Order: sequence, then structure tokens, then C-alpha cells
Amino acid sequence: MLIIGIAGGTGSGKTTVVNKIIEALPEGSVAVIPQDSYYNDQSDLPLEVRKQTNFDHPNAFDWTLLSHQIEELKAGRAIEQPTYSYITCTRLSETIHVEPKDIIIVEGIMSLYDKNLRDQMDLKIFVDTGADERLLRVIVRDMAERGHPLEMLVNKYRNVLKPMHDEFIEPTKQYADIIIPNGGGNEQAIQMLRKYIIGQLRELEEVKRQQNEVGRL
Repeated sequence: MLIIGIAGGTGSGKTTVVNKIIEALPEGSVAVIPQDSYYNDQSDLPLEVRKQTNFDHPNAFDWTLLSHQIEELKAGRAIEQPTYSYITCTRLSETIHVEPKDIIIVEGIMSLYDKNLRDQMDLKIFVDTGADERLLRVIVRDMAERGHPLEMLVNKYRNVLKPMHDEFIEPTKQYADIIIPNGGGNEQAIQMLRKYIIGQLRELEEVKRQQNEVGRL
């Protein structure tokens, strides 16, 4: 099994990179674990308090559960991935059943932040996109998908996204094995990454084949 962590700021193009990796791999060989699913359960708090959650701070995440579930997948055991609602700002009762796969991708703004989680990864990637481009992407996305007004988004960027990125996300770049500049638009970097992962997948398949042969003896 190959555990891959993909981090980067909001709007950096992480999801695009993940999708382009998956496109090049055999169907059913990858499980994507989104870090956004592991925000803390806040059902014991009033809604007014929950709405004040800073989703770009490390304290918003349930690192223990995320690390434990990656350990479970690595050990060959299925997990029940939590789901989260931004409307109620807490965890939902529904879960997503995830079976172990040859490749596990942990994707999120701070997927390289926690040492226990980081130590389980075989490959660590940071998607590095300039602040101006990330801001534009967030504005376009949130205005189109969530109906947020421009002024609110600009204030959020100044007061939350940028300071949190500078303090907690950008420093995790030092832990990356690979840095992809310009996000999902960097075709050459993504192609090199695909080739590496495919090579690792072939090695895993060869190990499985040899183990099966030994088991038949």
C-alpha cells in the first residue's frame, strides 16, 4: 500500500491534482480520504458557537481519528469515514464505508501538518500556487457555488485565509517530498508524479504476485 499526502492552500488546485493522478491509475486502485471530513464533532455546542469555527486552524480537525483511520487502512481494515456539514458546523450521523486500496490519498489544506499522520505517508506532496491566483479561485468558486458576496470573501481572505495560510499551511511545505508549482496546470510535474506512482503500483503488484506464488507452494 502507498499512502500519499497532498497539501496546499485553499484554491491551490489540490483536487485537480488528485483527479489527474486518479485518471492515470487502474480503476478501483485508489481511495481518497478528504481531510475536510475530519473536522471536530461539535454537536455538544450551541449552533451560534459552532458557526464561529475557524475551519483553517489546526484545532478544527480531529487529528486522532484521521491518523487512526489511516492506520486501519494501512493494516488492511476498512473504515467508516465521517461526514461533515458546513450548514450545522458539526459531524453528521452518516458515514462512508472505505475499503483498503493499493493507493490511499489523504488530501487537505493541512494534510502534512500533523506529525503522526505525516509519518504514515510514503509520499508527501505540496501543491504550491500563488496567493493572487488562489484568491481569485476562491472568489469565483464561492460566489458561484455558495452565493457568497464579494466583499465577504475579500474580508474572509484578509482576516482568516491569508493569516492561517501563512502561519499553518505554508510552513508544511518543508515536509514535502515533491512541490508542484502552479497547481493542476503544471502538466509536466503531474506527468512525472503519475509515472512515479504507476511505478510504485507495479512494484506492489509484483510483491503480491510473489507472495501468492509462495503461498501456493
